[in-house]
Amino acid sequence: MKIVLTDAQTVLDNLVNADILKQFGEVEEYGLLRYDEVAEKIADADMVVCNKTLLDKNTLRLAKNLKYIGLFATGYNNIDIDYCKAHNIAVCNAGSYSTNAVAQHTFALILEHFNNTAKYNEYVQDGRWKRSKTFSPFVYPLSELAGKTLGIVGFGNIGKAVAKIANAFEMRVIAFNRSEKQADGVEFVSFDTLLRESDIVSVHCPLNSESQDMFDKNAFAKMKKGALFVNTARGGVMVEQDLFDALQSEHLCGAAIDTLRVEPMEEDCILMGAKNCIMTPHIAWAPVETRVRLMNIVADNIRAFLNGTPQNRIV
Repeated sequence: MKIVLTDAQTVLDNLVNADILKQFGEVEEYGLLRYDEVAEKIADADMVVCNKTLLDKNTLRLAKNLKYIGLFATGYNNIDIDYCKAHNIAVCNAGSYSTNAVAQHTFALILEHFNNTAKYNEYVQDGRWKRSKTFSPFVYPLSELAGKTLGIVGFGNIGKAVAKIANAFEMRVIAFNRSEKQADGVEFVSFDTLLRESDIVSVHCPLNSESQDMFDKNAFAKMKKGALFVNTARGGVMVEQDLFDALQSEHLCGAAIDTLRVEPMEEDCILMGAKNCIMTPHIAWAPVETRVRLMNIVADNIRAFLNGTPQNRIV
């Protein structure tokens, strides 16, 4: 059995490795194959495991022995599902591995906005506290989360975890979900009501035809003046120019973003340097424990497939 990893560096490093997959056969790792390299490198593979590598009819055309594609991810929009169906190639994804990590990062972003921890650390490290006339210099504003309204868009596993944390902070939690949901401590409302009443809007829905560009200039205009926008879902749910305009006009007090439409960030990304915009490079899902859990799920998927009882199967 030959297993080829096409973009290993998007998951693995010196702390997390692919040794768990060696029980199934020969593992060939590539850090990050270019599109034009993929077809040749997977030509003799029995299995391919990838994160974001585009596996379409062109890159799959030489892989005559390919029986299985495993994903280091929940999303599978990079896989040509129709081609895989036609050629009897199983596709299995990895779901629910990063729920706690993304919920944690969501609040790391929210707390950074309201507590200005990095700015205060810089203030101290620059020696300015030593020169302060008071023991508590009020250089940057601080604000409590208790009593604020958090609006959650998309109430899957991550949305639920975020709500649980918000409840612990004694926040009011409202949520919008396409399908009907119920949860203790959460009030489900319409999308417009959520935009109108939330002090913080946090996005946790998948990217699809319904959510594409749902946060545009009209949505931002409906948000409460001075609200915070948080996106740890997918960059495609927001129109970056419209978010930039809402920040520059100070209609929104800030944004905290972990995902962009094009990643890595483009040189001319409009949000670079935007007013009151905190950005991290799509790392909400990436704690060491989370990636180890992901590798275990990927291995379990392969084992189940080989045993004739496939799990997490898309095709």
